[in-house]
Amino acid sequence: MPPTRAQPFKPAFVLIAAPFVLGSAMFAATGWQRGMRSLPVVPVPVENPITEEKRILGKILFYDEQLSSDNTVSCATCHWHPAGGAEPRPTRHPGFDGQYFTDDDVFGSEGIIAQDAEGNYQAHPIFGLEPQVTRRASPTVINSAFSPDLFWDNRAQGPFVDPLSGETVIESGGALEIQAVEPPMDTAEMAYHGREWPQVTGKLTHARPLALASELPQDMAKAVLGARTYPELFRRAFGDGEVTPARIAKALATYQRTLISDESPWDAWNAGDDTAMTTAQVNGFNAMIGGQCFRCHPSGQFTNHLSRNIGLRPIKEDLGMGEVTGSEFDAGRFKTPTLRNSALKPVFMHTGGIDTMLGVIEFYVFGPHFPENLDPVMLNGINLSEQQRLNMTDFLVNALVDPRVANAEPPFDVPRLHFMRGEPVENPMVLTGTARPLSSGQTPRVIAVTPPLIGSDDFKLGLTEVPEGAQGHLLIASAPPVDGQVIPEQVLGPFTATHPDGLAPAATAHHPIPFSPALDGQVRYMQWRVEDPGQPEPALSDVVRVEFFCGFGACTTGCLADFNRDGTVNFFDLSDFLAAFQAQDPAADLAAPIGVFNFFDLAVFLDAFQQGCP
Repeated sequence: MPPTRAQPFKPAFVLIAAPFVLGSAMFAATGWQRGMRSLPVVPVPVENPITEEKRILGKILFYDEQLSSDNTVSCATCHWHPAGGAEPRPTRHPGFDGQYFTDDDVFGSEGIIAQDAEGNYQAHPIFGLEPQVTRRASPTVINSAFSPDLFWDNRAQGPFVDPLSGETVIESGGALEIQAVEPPMDTAEMAYHGREWPQVTGKLTHARPLALASELPQDMAKAVLGARTYPELFRRAFGDGEVTPARIAKALATYQRTLISDESPWDAWNAGDDTAMTTAQVNGFNAMIGGQCFRCHPSGQFTNHLSRNIGLRPIKEDLGMGEVTGSEFDAGRFKTPTLRNSALKPVFMHTGGIDTMLGVIEFYVFGPHFPENLDPVMLNGINLSEQQRLNMTDFLVNALVDPRVANAEPPFDVPRLHFMRGEPVENPMVLTGTARPLSSGQTPRVIAVTPPLIGSDDFKLGLTEVPEGAQGHLLIASAPPVDGQVIPEQVLGPFTATHPDGLAPAATAHHPIPFSPALDGQVRYMQWRVEDPGQPEPALSDVVRVEFFCGFGACTTGCLADFNRDGTVNFFDLSDFLAAFQAQDPAADLAAPIGVFNFFDLAVFLDAFQQGCP
């Protein structure tokens, strides 16, 4: 299904001078008064103090799409700062009933295509062989450091326990660390089925940091080019180069504890600048204080971090906190989000079902509010006049957005990801119009989403839209196709298209790309050939043009000398390289021309081996 684009109000930072003073009775009623500190001091667990080395490692990890199984999703993919730290392009999920375009549809975040424990594509019962979509909208990561628990259902709470050893790492205050270890293991978001932490840490150990990103902020570029490898980045942050899930969580949490937004026009007004907000915006803030809004969204965090059932949808569709606690009292309750920077989000609520700020406010006024287990605060709705609703919208849209967040300025600066939501990816690129159908009328379809990054073990092409048991070969050539057909120089397979549960069959050809700088810019053409006894010629998929690339760092990052990728450089790397060179293994083909094994390949490796790695 195509992503649904929302059209929220855009912040306008043209402010009109309008001094306004709220009555003291209002202050007394809410416990807030102008001039109070906007935000408290950031709570930091004693077991994970903030350091610059840990912050920059966390920032690098946050934007690295290599943290996912197939190199297509990073943390930032679903938590994009210019979108208020949430999903920039929400995508439709069919919701509780499993049917698209019904009332219970949800707008969540795209994850990865479903894959089995071998990393082979395997159709999902709902999403088939398209990217899966999360069943809730992505909440913001900005100012999440203040929350004692995280996720819409509050499940990230309590002590942070090492995923491998089971030992307690952080006694209290580790919600960010707990949250950080879930997405890399979630089969809808980042992980193939059965993924385990040693596979994640092993991958990062030999991955080139942020190789898939571009236009890196200065602090990230300096750190990546200086360290070159993840083990060195971990050594700088933790004292040695061991990559562990607990350290990944600590680094990611440290970065997020620096994402503090407190420079909105409201913050300036609260600090005494009477010109920072217009009269309408101050009146909108006044309406929040005078109504019941402050019961859940008190300033200056604009959330109390508690959970309520506001009657947005019937509780059977999503039990929310009730799923975690098993309590009927918690059924349908969801965490109260902060209103800061919320105007930057394309959709609102845990369902993503409202796409304007005024629409959110009017939901509270008019409903509908589903009554089952409804929170008492919602029993009579929220009484706001039309003018109050307009003023409140003005306040939230124009006075509670931090311009640093909206404009991606530090500490909310971002690199460019390889997969930017809503923008085409040209590498790999499918050349449409070259397919030849089966006798059944089906046209074999190629799944081409993993980026052809040099040194990647995860590059693969999938095959679908073929019958169960169909045999497919992957044809590879360096020359363009002739009359829509690749003339192969290499043939991989056969691969059998299957599905254990009778869903859409699929086959997968894994084609790891050696860490050979000489491959940079090299082009290969790939196409599936499917044998068909019902016709004289085999069926063909479209052709995929694959251009290998080094990515950020131009192949100078990483560790070429660590040939066996065990995290150390020693005699075994030399021995393994020589054996591969003698066998003419492509992994040992390090110098141009590609396909020729000679002295220059030896010279490249020996030079790298002599220099060692960071």
